[in-house]
Amino acid sequence: MQLLDIMQAMRLRHSVRSYLDHPIEPEKVEILQSAINEISAASGLRVHLILDEPQAFTGPLAHYGSFKGCKNYIVITGEKGRDEDVGYYGEKLVLLVQQLGMNSCWVALTYNRAKISVALQKGEKLHIVIAIGYGANHGVPHKNKPLAQLCTIECTQTPLWFENAMAAVLKAPTAVNQQKFHFTLCADGKTVRAKALLGPCAKMDLGIAKYHFELGAGDADFIWA
Repeated sequence: MQLLDIMQAMRLRHSVRSYLDHPIEPEKVEILQSAINEISAASGLRVHLILDEPQAFTGPLAHYGSFKGCKNYIVITGEKGRDEDVGYYGEKLVLLVQQLGMNSCWVALTYNRAKISVALQKGEKLHIVIAIGYGANHGVPHKNKPLAQLCTIECTQTPLWFENAMAAVLKAPTAVNQQKFHFTLCADGKTVRAKALLGPCAKMDLGIAKYHFELGAGDADFIWA
């Protein structure tokens, strides 16, 4: 199966909360599960693919979040304090879902926790649920803060790779569209500092934004501080 180019997937991907009653094809499930296995092994997080299970998006919280028809989702569990990793690796799956021609939505609170049939191990927490499937629509672009509020450039000339990386960061989804992160290109022109600011899910959002940054930077020879 030929996947959509990942940069194109990044540009097209928007949050979707309403889904069609259309099952995910076995070949796409296989690709997703393979990626989940790789991410679980690489990250130390536990990633679970739940299919054809509508109960997690029933009840008042799901209604408040305007979710409709969602019965396929990804659950990420792991040790506390792994929020940035959850965002980074979770976004890999979110963009893969888009590459497969489907839609998704990060869900921090508006799901029925009692209906998530994932047993937590000792010291573990449920970090996030990601709704996936065929959307009734393709969502709408989110508004962005001015780029000057999201980054600082300490060197005399801004390299093209940093401009491309920050353009990709602007496509990163964040909780309630807060964009509570900041990137700094240091004076050496290759070291990048990235930090989460104060806000709900800000560390997770930073992980998402850092993955976008890396994709936008391409093969640039930069280093994280």
